[in-house]
Amino acid sequence: MVVSTAGGTLRFMAATSVGPGRFKDGSPPCGEMDACFSTQLIDGDGVFNVSGLENFMKEVKMGECGLSYAVVSQTTKGIWMAKAHNIEPCTLVMDLEGTDGRERGEDDTAFEKQSALFALAVSDIVLINMWCHDIGREQAANKPLLKTVFQVMMRLFSPRKTTLLFVIRDKSKTPLENLEPILREDIQKIWDGVPKPHAHKETPLSEFFNVEVVALSSYEEKEELFKEQVASLRDRFQQSIAPGGLAGDRRGVVPASGFSFSSQQFWKVIKENKDLDLPAHKVMVATVRCEEIGNEKIASFTADEEWQQFEEAVQNDYVPGFGKKISNLLDRCLSEYDMEAIYFDEGVRTSKRHQLESKLLQLVNPAYQNLLDHLRSRTLEAFKESFDKSLEKEGFAVAARDCTKAFLEKFDKGSEDAAIQQVKWDPSKIKDKLKRDIEAHVASVRAKKLSELCAKYEGQLTKALAEPVEALLDSASEETWPAIRKLLQRETKSAVSGFESAMASFELDEVTEKELLSKLESHGRSVVESKAKEEAARVLIRMKDSRDADSMPRVWTGKEDIKAITKTARSASMKLLSTMAAIRLEEDGDSIENTLSLALVDTAKPGTTDRSIQSFDPLASSSWERVPEEKTLITPVQCKSLWRQFKAETEYTVTQAIAAQEANKRNNNWLPPPWALAAMAILGFNEFMTLLKNPLYLGVIFVVFLVGKAMWVQLDIAKEFQNGFLPAVLSLSTKFVPTIMNILKRLADEGQRPAAPERQREMELQPKSTRNGSHSNVTSAGSSSITSSESGPEYSSPIAH
Repeated sequence: MVVSTAGGTLRFMAATSVGPGRFKDGSPPCGEMDACFSTQLIDGDGVFNVSGLENFMKEVKMGECGLSYAVVSQTTKGIWMAKAHNIEPCTLVMDLEGTDGRERGEDDTAFEKQSALFALAVSDIVLINMWCHDIGREQAANKPLLKTVFQVMMRLFSPRKTTLLFVIRDKSKTPLENLEPILREDIQKIWDGVPKPHAHKETPLSEFFNVEVVALSSYEEKEELFKEQVASLRDRFQQSIAPGGLAGDRRGVVPASGFSFSSQQFWKVIKENKDLDLPAHKVMVATVRCEEIGNEKIASFTADEEWQQFEEAVQNDYVPGFGKKISNLLDRCLSEYDMEAIYFDEGVRTSKRHQLESKLLQLVNPAYQNLLDHLRSRTLEAFKESFDKSLEKEGFAVAARDCTKAFLEKFDKGSEDAAIQQVKWDPSKIKDKLKRDIEAHVASVRAKKLSELCAKYEGQLTKALAEPVEALLDSASEETWPAIRKLLQRETKSAVSGFESAMASFELDEVTEKELLSKLESHGRSVVESKAKEEAARVLIRMKDSRDADSMPRVWTGKEDIKAITKTARSASMKLLSTMAAIRLEEDGDSIENTLSLALVDTAKPGTTDRSIQSFDPLASSSWERVPEEKTLITPVQCKSLWRQFKAETEYTVTQAIAAQEANKRNNNWLPPPWALAAMAILGFNEFMTLLKNPLYLGVIFVVFLVGKAMWVQLDIAKEFQNGFLPAVLSLSTKFVPTIMNILKRLADEGQRPAAPERQREMELQPKSTRNGSHSNVTSAGSSSITSSESGPEYSSPIAH
């Protein structure tokens, strides 16, 4: 509570003299009695003592007093203030210069009005000293003061319900019951005579002021009575702000913690001769002070060790119980604000509280967002791990659906745990991001699994088609492509059936499922087409690689019809070429074989001489009739070129075969012509008869025969001559002498040891190659070769089937 006094000295409020010394009644200063903490609030020049007031408030712990404070000052220049001793609640007493004081004289009435306005602005009770003999007088010393007070009060936009406590000094014998009505009547006259603003023309005095009257006897004449009356008056200030007290119905009180700032602003406005709007001033003080309190709480919150630990922890990981713990910290901070700002204007207090709460939440929000990010990351990682395990037990779609639902619910629980009571932050954006991350992971795993599944069935289909298709193309015939179509249809159907069953667990939409099945079917076709292209690239080699029915190179014995065999082989090669010319996976017919037969075979017939036919070349084109370009493996022009190359390369083989056949015929005829035999019989008759007449010649001839036979066998003359005459002569000339020496050595050895069985001698005389029973057999594609047989040399060639 603030109590202001004007004019005179009040001992009952523990007023002190200026500076150190004693009171006017001889009492010791308040410092010697008990602490009253006096200070000069405004000096004689009107300068506000800011630092002094701040120190004063700290000393008296005024910030803890709420709305209970008062001021005591001395009769001196300016305005003084002190804390009343032993009065509850805290009462500050402020003393103003009196209207009849000698301190300032008559040189300045402005300060009187300023101080009066200041007292009305900050005080709950204003004590006005009046001499008893001035009551009822028109020119009483205090009447100008009252006029000033009332005039100033009219400048306030709203009444504060200030208590005006008139203290009648040096009371005479006239009873107070008689003096008080006169004084009240004088006060009412002054009120009625003061010009009022339009808003307060009909406003009664009681709306602005509570008027109280007390009387004090003369201190000089009745000291004891004076002291008793002062003590009684002092007691009236106990619990003065309680209902029924001196200031029990006061209004617009500034909280004690804002008193310093409020007082400074009041005096500043008053000194600048501006109209004082108390409601606006009250809001202004509340605004400044509540903002200061809010800033203090923010600083206190940021410096709080527990908050710092939370802030650091959420940088690294999710913190369980975050929401509850942070809510408690915020609640504690806001509660402290409420306790300190409770006495300020409610609207301002509430507004600043919202601002404080908003700033605190701004501080907390980054930590909250970090927490949700960690929660999202942890939930996503846990989902991935659980999803992988679920795939081992359940179908893909079921596992994805169940895991997604479970972990989104887990995120909801985590976000509820992170929720702060003071605000309803929406975690839906983080949840949506988590949902997108989960969906992206599911899509990635689905794509991977489907890719693996596709690769699996494509591999199976490739294995089922590649080798059979290659074998079918190798044995080209009219049934090749129908057989390939049947194979492709059967294996593709099997693969598609298995793939479709495997895809059921994915619960794919119809369009996607059809696309994957179509892709598998296309893969089967591509395998066949790829194999067909590979075989088409080797068609010339296969056309030339003709063999017997037992797949062995043909051996020419001299009895075959080479021309017929050649015709058959070329017809088969043409059939192979027509088979490999195009891919026939559809049953659409084509005329490739007829075209090739007409252009390649029929034109070679002797009777084909029509110029009109020869002038038309069905192979002079880059595409086949009724065959799409993408299905063409060998174009007509390429077929013509391949056939020309084929004929050129096989003509030499045919020629070699014919030559081999002629050589075989010659080698099989060992006897001389009949005429030579007849000549030999006639001309050699005499020699024959000589041999018969001389048996010694027969023995010599027999020995020569044996030696000749041994030489024939040892030198293997028949085999040597198979390689040609000149090579045989050269080879035999190098082996002749060593063979003769070997035979003579054996004969010498036979003469020195017992005779061996005839069988052993035959084995020794037999050549090594004959004993092993092996024969050389040489085969070469594109050239003829010679093999030996019991009936004589044979010639082989790979051209004929």
